[in-house]
Amino acid sequence: MDERSNRWLLPPLLALLFLLIVYQYVSPACPGAACPRRPPASAARRGGGPAEREEEEVVASAAEEEVAAAAALPRLVAKFPFARGELCRRVRFDMRGRDVIVFLHIQKTGGTTFGRHLVRNIRLEQPCYCRAGQKKCACHRPGGDKDTWLFSRFSTGWSCGLHADWTELTSCVPAAMERRGCAGNRTLR
Repeated sequence: MDERSNRWLLPPLLALLFLLIVYQYVSPACPGAACPRRPPASAARRGGGPAEREEEEVVASAAEEEVAAAAALPRLVAKFPFARGELCRRVRFDMRGRDVIVFLHIQKTGGTTFGRHLVRNIRLEQPCYCRAGQKKCACHRPGGDKDTWLFSRFSTGWSCGLHADWTELTSCVPAAMERRGCAGNRTLR
């Protein structure tokens, strides 16, 4: 008998829980100062004179301006403020020379999509050569057959391990480039 009563009790309890959650998100009540101020119900019933209505509108508009001003202020303070010179720095990349772009893949940030775009969709003098059905593409420098300008999972594979961080890449990339026959690419920036 216990099993039958539990079987019939569970669906209504789950439905009640669902309705409570929906009501929490859909309910017309809004927290604190987020709601616009409304005139009290007694004043609306009274009708009041034009002077009272005008005063209530002025008070309501002033309160709305205060809420809007508070919302316009930044709530988060920059944890790592960068100087304008650092943000506006121009870096020259010489694809024909010795420069290499090292792509640091960070999980759950869209890095896979961006990495694919790096090898497939950039208009270059000599675009990366991608074979159908393979993940890795050959990104050679213009005029060269062996030297690469891009160090990423889609061009060299996981040469420094799966999801290598900055420290691992800094120590691994020069050795990996030498193994690939690109010994001239040892400069680090």
